[in-house]
Amino acid sequence: MASGGQDLETSASAADLSANLEPTLRDDPDRPSVGYEYLDHTADVQLHAWGPSVKEAFEQCAKAMFGYMTELDTVEECATHQVAAKGHDMQSALYSFLDEWLFNFCAEPFFVPFKVEINDFDRSDDEGAVKISSIGIGETFSLEKHPQGTEVKAITYSAMQINEEDGFAEVFVIVDI
Repeated sequence: MASGGQDLETSASAADLSANLEPTLRDDPDRPSVGYEYLDHTADVQLHAWGPSVKEAFEQCAKAMFGYMTELDTVEECATHQVAAKGHDMQSALYSFLDEWLFNFCAEPFFVPFKVEINDFDRSDDEGAVKISSIGIGETFSLEKHPQGTEVKAITYSAMQINEEDGFAEVFVIVDI
């Protein structure tokens, strides 16, 4: 399995970055309760992340994105960085959340987290708007320390899915590489 996310907060190594053709099914006995994997997609990569709630699925999706760009086990707990995002619905919130984190990697402060925690996931708006407050734990990216994986150029809405059930959520996001 090209799965990088696990209950023990480990990350994908470069050898694990080969993509699966099909997503790991929810009832697969080898699938951890939270995690992520990379799915094959023409010229891009699809991130598939899951957890017991949509909050954890979003967190794992951010972790998957960073795990594709570098080996997360080389990132140390040196600093924290906060990111806020919002959207008019769940998909635009997921897009904004990932895009804000990608921006913080690609521009000052060039921050790469090994862990992203959502502190506040507010869906209380009657019109479906979503507000997210999150914190990343990691450090400034350095080519001298962190192996360079594949550059993620952009987040896309193409084939984006957010599936929620009682006690389970999964997201699918294609990123432009």
